[in-house]
Amino acid sequence: MSDPNQNPLTIRPAGPDDIDELLALIHELAVYEKAPESAVATPELLHRALFGERPTAEAVIAEWEGKPAGFALYFHNFSTWLGKPGLYLEDLFVRESMRGKGIGKALLLHLAGIARDRGCGRMEWSVLDWNTPAIDFYKALGAEPMDEWTVYRLDAAALERVAGSGRD
Repeated sequence: MSDPNQNPLTIRPAGPDDIDELLALIHELAVYEKAPESAVATPELLHRALFGERPTAEAVIAEWEGKPAGFALYFHNFSTWLGKPGLYLEDLFVRESMRGKGIGKALLLHLAGIARDRGCGRMEWSVLDWNTPAIDFYKALGAEPMDEWTVYRLDAAALERVAGSGRD
């Protein structure tokens, strides 16, 4: 029997042994976002990004009663206007069977605490425009959409083309 005073939710930094579970969660997120074919990260790529010589991202795992329930992956960006780093939330995902327990909110609050403790001037993320439950959730927390901004992207092929065009 579990202790009723014990919180069944824990949030902890992801470690190298979590790569397979993170990839499973990333795949579940890609299915939720209707783009499973786009999730092509490998264990090697994810390990290098999170735990390599020069990590470019960090992740936390939410566990409910000791079982992986969700994750958040984030990295730092920088605001020249503020002169401070920012925290960019790349992905936040809670397994469907674990939703409604406050796990998503706990993950977001956890990251807000990290951003505050690291002296960040802001925390940002993107959300698909059809994801009404997420949008409502973020607005309820006080987040504001940046409607005047449009995200642009160079994919790998475009990066190769553009980076190569400046070389002789």
